[in-house]
Amino acid sequence: MTTIHAPEPRSAIEAAGNLPDAELDIAAVALQLARVDAPDADWRQVAAHFSDIARSVVEAATLDSKADKGDLEARRLILAEALHGRFGYQGDSETYDDMANANLIRVVERRRGLPVALGILWLHAADAAGWAAYGVDFPGHFLLALEGPRGKLILDVFAGGKVLEAQDLRALIKRVEGEKAELRPGVLRPMTRREVPALAKQHQASALAFGRNQDRPGRHGRYAAPGAGPSRAMARSGADEPAPGTHWRGFGLPGSLPGIGAGRRSRRPGPRPGHRIAPAAELKRHPISPAGIGKAILSP
Repeated sequence: MTTIHAPEPRSAIEAAGNLPDAELDIAAVALQLARVDAPDADWRQVAAHFSDIARSVVEAATLDSKADKGDLEARRLILAEALHGRFGYQGDSETYDDMANANLIRVVERRRGLPVALGILWLHAADAAGWAAYGVDFPGHFLLALEGPRGKLILDVFAGGKVLEAQDLRALIKRVEGEKAELRPGVLRPMTRREVPALAKQHQASALAFGRNQDRPGRHGRYAAPGAGPSRAMARSGADEPAPGTHWRGFGLPGSLPGIGAGRRSRRPGPRPGHRIAPAAELKRHPISPAGIGKAILSP
């Protein structure tokens, strides 16, 4: 992966926009985006922390023959132990809507974050070890896939890297969209590398808009009720555009820096920050039966 080194975040983001998707360093791009909204933070210390994460995972991987041979469970355990064990990361379910949960600098400082922010660290660690992994565009909740020669694992990094089976995914989509929701083709769509830091930035903008419209921001549990998680609340906040100063247009929307949004292939026409993480009517077509979930959803 090509790592971006630039004194100014906007220059680094623009340089990233000119790279092929496969060459993007997800953590480096997310760090530069975080610098825009945290200009006084010690971003170099965060970059050094990324190196510590990579070193820890590589050292553990070299000592594990199963992981070296492609055992996905062994790889999952190494990643989970490094990120959630040694470095103490966890999902922030108490103040989920806090903007700091989507800013990678603040996530590193607090060791707490949103699923997509934690996913960036997981993807960074997997890249360091040379393991195939990608973000999963699950409705309302970012997931991560580890892929190997004999299949893949779908993980909830917000829950410490828990493996999600078909029944878990079905329960999750019902919690996000309501009891009538069912798994359907496309819910485990792989995200491009560009889309992952862009989604984190979008969450940050949505959290800001959500906070402006609430008496007490950050008091809404992730799954307070079926279909009433923060992503749904943010979608209802009416935030077509983030507030001035959030710099969302610096990544992935029309008028952004050259090339950065070019790799996006959204199945949802005209995405808006408040609606990107809410289920779209287009995705409600072609539901599959519970009996066919395992084959249709989890097959490599």
